Amino acid sequence: MYPRIMLLFFIVYCQTSVAQTSYVFTKGLYIEGVHHYGREAIYSDSLAYQLYSKKLAQPTVGKSFWNGAINPSKSWKEITANKQNIFESKGFGTGGYIYLTYRSAESKNVLLHIKGNSAVYVNGVLHAGDPYAAGWLYIPIRLKKGENEFYVRQYFQTAASLIFQEKPVGILTADSTVPHIVLNLQNGILHGAVVIMNTSLKDLNQLRLETFIAGKKMSTLLPAIPALGSRKVIFSFDASNINKIGIQECLLTLYEPKKKIIDEKKILIESVDASVPYSSTFISDIDSSLQYFSVTPQVNGVKENAALFLSVHGAGVEAIGQAKAYLSKDWGTLVAATNRRPRGFNWEDWGRLDALEVLSIAKEKFKPDPNRIYLTGHSMGGHGTWFLGATYSGNWAAIAPCSGYPTLKSYGSADGLIPESSKNKFEQLLLRAGNQSDVIKLANNYIPFGVYVLHGDADKVVSVNYARQMKNVLAPFHSDYSYYEYPGGEHWFGNESVDWKPLFDFFKWHTRLKDSAVNQIDFTTASPGISAEYRWAAVIQQIHPLQYSRIQINRDPTAKKIAGTTQNCKVIKIALTQFGINSLVTIQLDNTNPLVYKTVSTTDTMVLALEQGNWVISKLPSLNQKGPHRYGTFKDGFRNKMVYVYGTIGSQQENEWSLNKAKYDAETWYYRGNGAVEIITDKAYSIEKYKDRGVVLYGNNTTNAAWSVLLSECPISVERNKISVGQNSWIGEDLGAYFVWPIPGASKASVSVVAGTGIKGMNAVLANQYFAGASGFPDFMIFSLDMLHAGVAAIKTVGFFDNDWKICKEDQEE
Repeated sequence: MYPRIMLLFFIVYCQTSVAQTSYVFTKGLYIEGVHHYGREAIYSDSLAYQLYSKKLAQPTVGKSFWNGAINPSKSWKEITANKQNIFESKGFGTGGYIYLTYRSAESKNVLLHIKGNSAVYVNGVLHAGDPYAAGWLYIPIRLKKGENEFYVRQYFQTAASLIFQEKPVGILTADSTVPHIVLNLQNGILHGAVVIMNTSLKDLNQLRLETFIAGKKMSTLLPAIPALGSRKVIFSFDASNINKIGIQECLLTLYEPKKKIIDEKKILIESVDASVPYSSTFISDIDSSLQYFSVTPQVNGVKENAALFLSVHGAGVEAIGQAKAYLSKDWGTLVAATNRRPRGFNWEDWGRLDALEVLSIAKEKFKPDPNRIYLTGHSMGGHGTWFLGATYSGNWAAIAPCSGYPTLKSYGSADGLIPESSKNKFEQLLLRAGNQSDVIKLANNYIPFGVYVLHGDADKVVSVNYARQMKNVLAPFHSDYSYYEYPGGEHWFGNESVDWKPLFDFFKWHTRLKDSAVNQIDFTTASPGISAEYRWAAVIQQIHPLQYSRIQINRDPTAKKIAGTTQNCKVIKIALTQFGINSLVTIQLDNTNPLVYKTVSTTDTMVLALEQGNWVISKLPSLNQKGPHRYGTFKDGFRNKMVYVYGTIGSQQENEWSLNKAKYDAETWYYRGNGAVEIITDKAYSIEKYKDRGVVLYGNNTTNAAWSVLLSECPISVERNKISVGQNSWIGEDLGAYFVWPIPGASKASVSVVAGTGIKGMNAVLANQYFAGASGFPDFMIFSLDMLHAGVAAIKTVGFFDNDWKICKEDQEE
């Protein structure tokens, strides 16, 4: 969102990888206002509904189009690309489709290249889009002989072409992830990643990628590349011979198992001095993909127990651009996380996890003073600062949101707004699943640290009214915040938009108190699975999942007392480190009967559970129950190095749907999250082989052999023509389900299930709105295909499991 930083992107040179004859689409048909996708589980799409119901008539100019039960009909219009071969729309949010056709003389495999779209149906099969027009998304498809139809879900300005490759398998370097070679710091064995494209009809196994740079060779065995698919793969290279700054050429050679060369490409990697901003790569625990962060090093090198600044970037900005916007400081190191992509997840969901991974790596690498860690960010990163600051309030000495918006309810960003509220009982539960992103409800968590708010008073992208809103939120209770409106400042008013001296002076004046000095706690969380603890207290389980839980307690080490109140807490944990050995500590919560506990060490921890209205001394719940390690919601299976498992024991049509859906999710995850996911068959899956790894399962009990392995104890069952949730059942082939369940025997991993009772029901769950940052999906959601035009009226039931993973009527609507 700040274009001058965008000029500071770290550019990796790449050769053109997808030559070399192509067909460019220049004419088609267009229709507006027929779909709505946003940050919600509920979406509408009249075209998709008709396609799935086999009622979609072939478009012609002027032909009437049914647009749902309550909307007026539309008609198809002719559209022609401009001189740059771009189909132009009136802007965001028009909800349109472009219809394109291509007549092929024979069946053949090609690459589909579309920019500026959110998705595309290719002969009825759904594929990912390139909504931000990045230009590096190439999708292998198979053209059939004769007329091929493309329904392009438009997002903005759209360009589309088919590329007829000379080679069926190749290296694509346009979306490389590589580190800097940093002299005398990181110039040994390093890791990069590139995309391997497979337009053949065979899965590719045992391929090797060899690197050659400055006389050093390395070879990396690659994971499987699916037929008519792609995967971003990690490779190693040895930069130990690099001893000067500049651009270094690295040759990549892709080999078959029999050592035959498949493809060769060159990338240029920059070597830099350790005193300037640089990028480092790491393997993510989310999905085992390669991610990166950037560093603005401390003046004269890293010093232990110095400060650490975590900076979170704005939409469209690379982490290296963020790092380069700051001058080096003599009292600390700045680290910029990536949010998985320049737009990514708005620092929520997997963007939040990325920030935590980078913070953990930075602590290990730079060994800062744990009481001098600071958080800041601009625009979308301003939201990230508000969100991460409130969610992990025990981490920071101070935070500084710059030109940011507090919530996605008010600002929304590219995927749209999260609704403020709803009178519908189903929608209320869906919105509750996203409570963690409403930082205004978490505002008391800002109390422990300083807050510096910086915003240009002429900002037309993110209005200064958002800063004023948060000033009004903080003013009644916060005694340590500073607020500055930059006169005449637009959204980006130079590097001072982030590297503002008074902001860093404010940081320098602030130090996080040690836990021993904090005797008063006021902490709110929406989910222990996202944020469970502050200092010496933690929420382990809630009474009602994803409603706000709050603990307000005081500790008196002299009087040996702890007292306070709780809201929506079922199990809490309190560390007794300040009470010494053999001390009788009295605890009284919520005006219930006081408890007495005798300490036996200086590291004692007390677990308290609310039973029949009274707090009792208890023990930590079993890992089989809900807890900070695994609390739902549906999205929980999309982490812990997850694997996508598609069904193979259904009909041909059901099996094809399952594989195509897994590939569609993998394409979208790659685009949205710079991710790489292993896709396997149901028969290849076993709990032992994929121990403690998350699973996303596609299909139902009739079509996916892994269902019985993973879900035999689950109270939700999906089979052909029937869904059961506890004692309730629904019949029909058009029912779909999203739900989560703990993997048997796993200490933390879950399975997220994407299921349908038939092809219509399976198509109902095709949309992957769960990749939109902060979109609310509860533990389970059952609905019919009619949701695509009837909305919430087509939902059958929505709810959360209780702490024992049982269906709880109090937290379910049906």
